[in-house]
Amino acid sequence: MSHAAYLRELLRPLGVYDLSAPFNGGELDAQGEALDQCMQRLEEIQRESSLMTAQDWGLEHIARLLVRRPVATDPRALGAALAALLRIGGDSFTLEAINDTISGCGVPALVKELGVGQVAVFFPGIAGEPPGFQELKVIIEDILPAHLGIVYKFWFITWEELEEKFPTWQSIEEKKFSWNDLETSVD
Repeated sequence: MSHAAYLRELLRPLGVYDLSAPFNGGELDAQGEALDQCMQRLEEIQRESSLMTAQDWGLEHIARLLVRRPVATDPRALGAALAALLRIGGDSFTLEAINDTISGCGVPALVKELGVGQVAVFFPGIAGEPPGFQELKVIIEDILPAHLGIVYKFWFITWEELEEKFPTWQSIEEKKFSWNDLETSVD
């Protein structure tokens, strides 16, 4: 219900005002429109002030506070990445804490220990090298403790999967794949 209609309903029981008259109705319409505009602006401010609900400028303002902006472009993914980066604290050096905050790079990522001082970073669900990998690498290396050696692991189609998916070279050539398209056709 618009604020003009609300004001009319509020004043109608009093019976003192002619709500259809141009001078009364026009004033209520003008005041109602101003209140509607205020309400829209307040709803936008409320939405953009929380990482859970922000969709536009709220996310960008929070991203500007950080040294590096996550590579996520979707508002929900960007909000989740920013939340992960904001959770980084002084006790974020356990594997569990690192895996919680590594999503701050903006794409799904997972860290596994390889041995003393070595970790591997995987990108589950992303075939090949993730888009914007050079930016991702910088963000990940900012998140992970500096003393760790980092190995990046990517997911490519295996020969066995290739033979199963494409019985002949002709079936590959018909799709007009580039080499990158072929090696990342893992679904």
